[in-house]
Amino acid sequence: MAKITYIEHGGTEHVVEVANGLTVMEGARDNGIPGIEADCGGACACSTCHVYVHPDWVAKLPEKDGMEEDMLDFAFQPDAERSRLTCQLKVSDALDGLVVQMPEKQI
Repeated sequence: MAKITYIEHGGTEHVVEVANGLTVMEGARDNGIPGIEADCGGACACSTCHVYVHPDWVAKLPEKDGMEEDMLDFAFQPDAERSRLTCQLKVSDALDGLVVQMPEKQI
């Protein structure tokens, strides 16, 4: 189980515990956190679960694969360093304390 902080674009924080094996996207969806739409349901076929990872966490996450990189090209104002798709981040104890911020909008 990992405690993850989701920060809405306007600054509202949601701290939730997410079970290991789920994705960061599923944690947001299952807890009704606004700002992550996940239109494709986690298939890495859209960019509507895009977030900005807190700078302290960028190097701690697994590398982006080619499919995630391609989908991030369609995200709203992607940041080459900090942007990630939450459907591609599998929750484990190693993600305990992760902080992500939603963009102004998802496209």
